[in-house]
Amino acid sequence: AQEWTSSLPGVTNWRDVGEMRSGTDDEAERPETPVVLFDGVCNLCNGVVRFLLPRDPAGRLRFASLQSDAGRRLLERHGLPTAEFDSIVLVDGDRVYTKSGAVLRIASLLGWPYRVATVARVIPTSVRDRAYDVVAEHRYEWFGQKDQCMIPDEDVSDRFLE
Repeated sequence: AQEWTSSLPGVTNWRDVGEMRSGTDDEAERPETPVVLFDGVCNLCNGVVRFLLPRDPAGRLRFASLQSDAGRRLLERHGLPTAEFDSIVLVDGDRVYTKSGAVLRIASLLGWPYRVATVARVIPTSVRDRAYDVVAEHRYEWFGQKDQCMIPDEDVSDRFLE
């Protein structure tokens, strides 16, 4: 298990973060729109981003890889580890979502029909996150990985922080 000490009150392990408010009060440090942080070398994660882009035609979601400077700054800003972090993260205003919480929040932001996925909230977070962990643990083995982070197409490059 990864050891990590949080700067957030009441959080002793990064896995406890789930859905919680971040430690920042500075409005300038919060992105204006929700930002999805993803593993930029993971084929599954890149596929999820490619899935999300056309399903968010209004451009409500922005994106940054966990490996990018922007991604690392957001992780640091919200008290999350920047090394060996294996979760999708959604930074939405002053709230931070990880693992299954991030997936369900993203589904709710996409609206119908994706919002239907939020019925999974009836499943205990520990069970949802364990299923997430199994996939995260095997994502490179099952889906492969790239040598470098994805470079967005020109028509959506403005949706990426870097």
